[in-house]
Amino acid sequence: MSPRLALLKSATIFLLLVFFPIGLSAGRYWLGESRGNWQTADRSSAGLLPLPSQHTEAIIRVYGARTVRWKAIFAIHTWIVVKEANASTYTRYDYTAWGEPIRTNGFAADARWFGAVPETIAAVDGPEASRLIPKIRHVVENYKFRAYGDYNAWPGPNSNTFVQAVLDAVPELKTVLPPTAIGKDYPYRGAWFGLTPSGTGAYASAGGYLGLTIGWVEGLEINFLGAVLGLDIRRPALKLPGIGRLGLTAGI
Repeated sequence: MSPRLALLKSATIFLLLVFFPIGLSAGRYWLGESRGNWQTADRSSAGLLPLPSQHTEAIIRVYGARTVRWKAIFAIHTWIVVKEANASTYTRYDYTAWGEPIRTNGFAADARWFGAVPETIAAVDGPEASRLIPKIRHVVENYKFRAYGDYNAWPGPNSNTFVQAVLDAVPELKTVLPPTAIGKDYPYRGAWFGLTPSGTGAYASAGGYLGLTIGWVEGLEINFLGAVLGLDIRRPALKLPGIGRLGLTAGI
């Protein structure tokens, strides 16, 4: 086989691996989406968290749920929840496209995201959570894309860029956002290449449009126009655009 044909074959396989899962996700959306009008969709608690009075330990949670309308084909919205030990309430942080981007307690801590039930991406309790919560709050308080108009759905900065900035600054969480967290690869730190936050690998990013990440914690990820294709070796799984992870869960 000539080099040209080999290159064409490789490119075709790669594009199929990117767009076929997105097609499956689109079919699932058009055939099974039943969340109704986003303005009246359910935003009540999904019952994932105990009442603060019933759980005195500190808590950190990272949640994600499918976004609203057709964007749900491609992406999830992620957010962060914290509670100090013996605190009487949770604090939820979102980054949104409306109003002031960083919203504090705009929704119930574990609320459905306009009808979509959230998944737990990270969970830390007890003394370790107590130690890490101040670092999380520091990132939130100093997040640089916090002005009106800073939000940009694609390639970022968006809600997933915000959560990824927290995860980058708190590598002790050892958490990797799903491949459907479009915007996580936006270069928040400004660098187009460098070591991964975990220190176990390296990354290169062309403004969030194209990128490559290789690391023990992060796995192998290829970012193509925001769609992420890859492998997780640490907790074996495929990472597919539109679909998400197929394999072991990514929890700590």
